[in-house]
Amino acid sequence: MTPTLQALATANPPFYTTQQEAYEFYASNFKLDPETDQLYQRLLLEGPIRGRFIGIDKQSDACETDPDRLNARFLKYARTTATAAARQAMDAAKLAARDMGGLVVNTCTGYLCPGLTSYLAEDLELCPDVRTLDITGMGCGGALPNLQAAAGLLALDAERPILSVAVEICSATLFMGRDPALIVSNSIFGDGASAAVLQSRPAADRKSLLRIVDFASGIYPQYRNQLHYRQEGGRLRNFLSVKVPITGAKTSREVLHRLLARHQLKQKDIQWWAVHAGGTAVLDKVGHDLGLNEKDLSYSLEVFRTYGNMSSPSVMFALRRILDQGQPRAGDKGILLSFGAGFSAFAALVEFL
Repeated sequence: MTPTLQALATANPPFYTTQQEAYEFYASNFKLDPETDQLYQRLLLEGPIRGRFIGIDKQSDACETDPDRLNARFLKYARTTATAAARQAMDAAKLAARDMGGLVVNTCTGYLCPGLTSYLAEDLELCPDVRTLDITGMGCGGALPNLQAAAGLLALDAERPILSVAVEICSATLFMGRDPALIVSNSIFGDGASAAVLQSRPAADRKSLLRIVDFASGIYPQYRNQLHYRQEGGRLRNFLSVKVPITGAKTSREVLHRLLARHQLKQKDIQWWAVHAGGTAVLDKVGHDLGLNEKDLSYSLEVFRTYGNMSSPSVMFALRRILDQGQPRAGDKGILLSFGAGFSAFAALVEFL
């Protein structure tokens, strides 16, 4: 059984801020020392990101520090944004709620029990017998193990499609401070969700987008401290080492080469690349180490410029751009590549249909 991607949709919260507006907000609402202010100016006013979508009702909500209110905001916007993406994907696949056999949701920017599957199942009006799985703690790489888990559920019941949803409300983890890692995080992260419908036997009148050939992953605990969230005062605080581009490129390369070797493929056999848009330094290092050119990374870079780093959904946003703008031909092969907390790295080999 080879799973196919029947539909892919993306969504963002409604509040949008330009980088200029973000800088003015930080400068007006927080006491920034000259060095911190200078770094914010460089990242926000001179960087490649044009703006970001943020899960807030009004701009002043970004000043919130109460952990309970932050988690409530995470729930509100993770729920609405993920539901919007899921509905678009189901509509594109011409599927009703009663058709769905499973729901897998990954996130790392908030903790809930029950998880988001409980809320999405309610909002989407899925049947009570739907198989559900919540995945947490995988950071920016989470969308690809989500897809793999969804493919596993599909293997248990090939008759009903599975919904794979990646959603992050990174803005609910905004943490002010002088640490350059915090300043970078506050300047590049945005919010969004992706939703993919996987099927094994799509109807004859519904053309699939691609088939998922195989997955590969790697876990590297020796680099764990380079990229992680930690609890501080009841709030999530991001830690982002300057070594992340180097480690991300190294671990991604190892996972990618293992995946290609398993299928007796060379890198030249891959026509399309959807790489996690973690930042320009990340994309530059991954591109350099893998020998990818500007065109290979153009879809990922445009996602970063348009939305910032949305964590786990970013790689699926890049895939959506490839489908919309790249116009891959039937038989073309593609690679989805991401990495995240752990330190972990993930790759998926796909074939366009």
